[in-house]
Amino acid sequence: MKLADSLYVYEWTNYFENNCNSFFIGGTIGALVDPGLSKHLPDLLKRMAKDGIKKEDIHYVVNTHSHPDHYEASALFDSSQVKIALSEIEMEFMQGPGAHLYQLFGLKAPVVDVNLPLKEGEVKLNGETFEISIVPGHSPGSIGLYWPAKKALFPGDVIFQMNVGRSDFPGGDSKLLKKSIQNLAKLDVKYLLPGHMGMVTGKANVKKNFEKVIEGIFPYL
Repeated sequence: MKLADSLYVYEWTNYFENNCNSFFIGGTIGALVDPGLSKHLPDLLKRMAKDGIKKEDIHYVVNTHSHPDHYEASALFDSSQVKIALSEIEMEFMQGPGAHLYQLFGLKAPVVDVNLPLKEGEVKLNGETFEISIVPGHSPGSIGLYWPAKKALFPGDVIFQMNVGRSDFPGGDSKLLKKSIQNLAKLDVKYLLPGHMGMVTGKANVKKNFEKVIEGIFPYL
């Protein structure tokens, strides 16, 4: 579904099977954010095709973190043709507890050729500037991907619509999660595009969502 110019949203709405929301940044960029589980990638590509987006239009696969429901399908992309991004901290996490997490879900950790390691700061995707925030708490190397030109924030599973991601998985930390959310709340955001649940659009609504989460959820973390 096209949400705005060059910004497409593919929500996961099957409550009986786990997967994540995926996003596509079009125009000259061609970035797929969080491809999800491998078994659901064909369905995602079909949904994208309805919007006129072909697999060969994907030049980047940007992963907010390495949990199976966001990251596993990255292994299905040819790293000689596509830049596959993950934070350096999360890459290290996948050498130990991150890979073991897959076993909890009955999966084998994927072998992914991450050829675009991410650090905190600016990153250029085909000449377009994005900002990377390292936001631990849900996973040690989670990122918030911010697109200043559209004021769009992809926070992964750090913050949702009126909720937050879990901090009880290996590598999770509720104190760090709260700090990460407070840091993301400082950004000028018009589109909050989380890894699960619904989208939050409009600056006032995004601001209110951060405030409600901080006021209503933080005491229970």
